[in-house]
Amino acid sequence: MRIVSLCPSLTELVFDLGAGDALVGRTKFCVQPRHLVDRVEAVGGTKNPKIDRIVALAPDLVLMNEEENRVEDAETLRAAGIACHTSMPRDVPGTARVVRSIGSALGRTERAEEIARDIEARSARVRATAERAARVPYAYLIWRKPYMTVSADTYVSALLAEAGGENVFGARPERYPEITPDELRDAAPRMLLLSSEPFPFKQSHIDELVAVTGIAPERFRLVDGELLSWHGPRTALGVEYARAVLVGDRKEIGNRKQEIGKRK
Repeated sequence: MRIVSLCPSLTELVFDLGAGDALVGRTKFCVQPRHLVDRVEAVGGTKNPKIDRIVALAPDLVLMNEEENRVEDAETLRAAGIACHTSMPRDVPGTARVVRSIGSALGRTERAEEIARDIEARSARVRATAERAARVPYAYLIWRKPYMTVSADTYVSALLAEAGGENVFGARPERYPEITPDELRDAAPRMLLLSSEPFPFKQSHIDELVAVTGIAPERFRLVDGELLSWHGPRTALGVEYARAVLVGDRKEIGNRKQEIGKRK
């Protein structure tokens, strides 16, 4: 079987399913697992894949994500006679279903079931713990200039909800709404999570936000965007990491980072 993946988290899933040898194409943003993915040809980006090259690679299946990839690219590939598997999990249960679906498509059902059950088991444990405690109001920033956050209709927000988080911008109609510093201050989140992707927030940006909002610096956290926004193999670790971030458990944060580090 020959596979092209046009979504970073799906590329990682292919390797986790044990089908990495069948991968003949991936996007330039597919960077995990680092020690294996470099040998696979890059065929453009998620929004601008090299369709002609993908067709020339003659894949049996192209894996796509409805948010990361464009509908017109999927239609063009299908018109060329290439099968596409499209998915868009919006929460943890949806991720487990996608893992099983792709595992079936790749003939890796046993391994897919192992991954899906691990996601479900860890999520259930985290959810049970979170239900015994008060919810944690938070804001999750993904971009600067303008500042952008996430609504409840996103995987990130759903993952943090499993872990006991309450998204102060969850009711916004846009999936990725723009917000002002004043809106951030007035929403009064207990925790402000600054993601490492797509914008790579750093300590200097915390200092900047403290200055323009007056929010105390101890309420800010720099967080791993891959663990919180990549669905698939990272979901099981991501939901545990999310809980550790929300309760400020530095030891557990370190444990999850160490565990994911072994995968790279």
